[in-house]
Amino acid sequence: MTTLQKGDKAPDFSAVDQDGKIHSLSDYKGKKLVVFFYPAASTPSCTIEVCNLRDNYGKFIAEGYALLGVSADTKKKQSNFKNKHELPFPLLADEDKKVIEAFGVWGPKKFMGREFDGIHRTTFIINEKGIIDEVILKVKTKEHSDQILK
Repeated sequence: MTTLQKGDKAPDFSAVDQDGKIHSLSDYKGKKLVVFFYPAASTPSCTIEVCNLRDNYGKFIAEGYALLGVSADTKKKQSNFKNKHELPFPLLADEDKKVIEAFGVWGPKKFMGREFDGIHRTTFIINEKGIIDEVILKVKTKEHSDQILK
């Protein structure tokens, strides 16, 4: 699991979103950024999570936050997910898992009695200077916006 903690410099990253646009940490310099990692687009828990963030997006904008969702899904799958749920923020298609591994959220998981490697649902709140202000390891999908904006 991630070894990144509050006070650490956020890893520099670069990845494409659902439309093929490249996003890098440097694009968000001087802005507050929420980078949330989720296991897979269009799964029930991930859908609940992104819809919660979508429904509270105005609060994020009012507080000066940009949001980036990240999973290992393809651009097409991310695009379908974004369009279906009318998400106002980009979803990075990190198929090679470079961003996922840089943030340390790939590793062993257990689900319904079986073990496998996958993405741990984790959120990083990064300040204007690129420093991690908070790491949320126990994401509550229905209350995720409240966890971030508390």
